Amino acid sequence: MSSETLPASIEPASVESKLGGSASEEERQEPRTDAGTETMSKRQMKKLLKQKQWEEQREQRKEKRKEKRKRKKLERQCQLESSSDGNDRKRIRRDVVHSSLRLIIDCSFDDLMVLKDIKKLHKQIQRCYAENRRAAHPVQFYLTSHGGQLKKNMNENDKGWVNWKDIHIKSEHYSEVIKKEDLVYLTSDSPNVLKDLDESKAYVIGGLVDHNHHKGLTFKQASSYGIEHAQLPLADFVKMNSRKVLAVNHVFEIILEFLETRDWQEAFFTILPQRKGAVPAHKACESSPQDQQSRPGEWDSASEGEHCRSDPGLPQREKQGQRSSLVSAASPVPQEPSLPSSR
Repeated sequence: MSSETLPASIEPASVESKLGGSASEEERQEPRTDAGTETMSKRQMKKLLKQKQWEEQREQRKEKRKEKRKRKKLERQCQLESSSDGNDRKRIRRDVVHSSLRLIIDCSFDDLMVLKDIKKLHKQIQRCYAENRRAAHPVQFYLTSHGGQLKKNMNENDKGWVNWKDIHIKSEHYSEVIKKEDLVYLTSDSPNVLKDLDESKAYVIGGLVDHNHHKGLTFKQASSYGIEHAQLPLADFVKMNSRKVLAVNHVFEIILEFLETRDWQEAFFTILPQRKGAVPAHKACESSPQDQQSRPGEWDSASEGEHCRSDPGLPQREKQGQRSSLVSAASPVPQEPSLPSSR
């Protein structure tokens, strides 16, 4: 009997202990939730209120922005209609004098370029277009043989080109667009040096970015078509520590600058980038041989010596020094006893 009643007496106690334990756990958990709500700081409450207000006032902000845009648009219209001496762009454009000179970018070399170079040519054409639009004497701008990779790249990356103004974009070759007797191909391989610009002519710039892989190609093409060709008078005014071949946009901008200033030297030094290391040709010839030796790699030694020997303004002593150095380099001729030893 006692053995049967013992578990009964123990079970209620264990049940109570379990209930008491669960109750105590619930009591422990309840204060935590209460403590969580009570411990929310004033800053957090303010943040929540601000966020709520921000969401509620979203439509009001949109209306304010619309009103602001309308107000600015009306102000711009009033400025354009007013007769005051404003600085608006339309009034500045009235002073532009358009040139009758035609400038053509020949895009017929599409199959000779990889996509990377096509993209570079596209950027250069964009630069030409922008500079011509803002020039004081804009030219009649032509793109010929437009198609292939170039057209595809422009459609993908610059869809607005179809709305370009003051430009003639042709799929035909330049020889089919302009009369043969009016054409002059600008190429650095031509023996003819351009002294002035004839505004009745159409000057062609080869749209080729080839990193000098196709030397003399534009000159050969001009000769095969039987049209005039010439090179810019770069060597007469500029000495560079790099090759004479210029980017399409540089040739284009130099011509625009010359039409405004009628000064080749100013046009070259305004447009040529600093990396070309351009200096005036007469200053390069006046530099002494010691200066040239102290700056290795700055000049092409062969062309430098040729230009300097042809300069009548050089002192006679410098000319003699150059001749003696050339003789000593060519053959070990013994010097006369009266002259000091080179050692």
